[in-house]
Amino acid sequence: MKGRAWKFGNDIDTDAIIPGRYLILNTSEDLAKHAFEGVRPEFAKEVKKGDIVVAESNFGCGSSREHAPLALKGTGISCVIAKSFARIFFRNAINIGVPLLECPDTHLIEDKDVIEVDISTGIIKNHTKNEQYQATPLPDFVREIVDAGGLIEYTRKLIA
Repeated sequence: MKGRAWKFGNDIDTDAIIPGRYLILNTSEDLAKHAFEGVRPEFAKEVKKGDIVVAESNFGCGSSREHAPLALKGTGISCVIAKSFARIFFRNAINIGVPLLECPDTHLIEDKDVIEVDISTGIIKNHTKNEQYQATPLPDFVREIVDAGGLIEYTRKLIA
C-alpha cells in the first residue's frame, strides 16, 4: 500500500472523523463525502484511493458508533496508522475491514509524505524522507478479517 499521508494529531474523536449530523447516512460512500469535514474540510474532496491516515495517540476516541470507520472505508484510504487507537474504534474498524497499525513513530511522518505500508510485516517506508519505521503488524487472523473486507464477509467465506 502506497499513498499520501494525511496527518492528524492526538485524540481524534469519532465526531471529528464524521460529524454527528451525518449519522442519518448509512453507506460508506455517502459518509465519505463528509469525512473530517470539521477538521480538514479539503479531505473528502482531495483524498485519493490508497492514501493513508496517520495520527498520534488515541485515534477514534469518543462514541462507539460504526459510522466513523465506515466513512474512512468509503474514502478509499488503504489504512490508518497511529500511536494508539481507542479500543472500540479499533474493533469496529477491523470488523468493517479497515486495516489499522500501531506505530510509535507517527510523529516522524508529516502531512503529504509519500509512505508505503506492508500490513503483514508492519514495515512503513517513508519515501519522502527516505526513512523506515516499524509498526506492530496485525495478527494473521485479524488480517484475514480485514483482507476479506470485514467480519461479515470473513464469516461468509468460513460458512461457504
